Amino acid sequence: GIPHMHNPSHIVPVLVGDAAKCKWISDLLLDNCGVYVQPINYPTVPKKTERLRITPTPLHSDADIAHLVDALHSLWSRCALARMVA
Repeated sequence: GIPHMHNPSHIVPVLVGDAAKCKWISDLLLDNCGVYVQPINYPTVPKKTERLRITPTPLHSDADIAHLVDALHSLWSRCALARMVA
């Protein structure tokens, strides 16, 4: 349910759509979860398209990915952000 954008590369853009929440989520992921995810805000992207740039590598384990997904689900609820509908 986390809104990610299609991308042909290994980078997974996760749409937040709010600059302050994008930065806040990035900070919380690092401070509380030990996960570094880059916030991408205006002017790099247009306003209301702010996103997190997730860059998985072959060195990330399934447990690492599960940890990130759990953290994102928790923060999405905490920040009252919209989820994707299947």
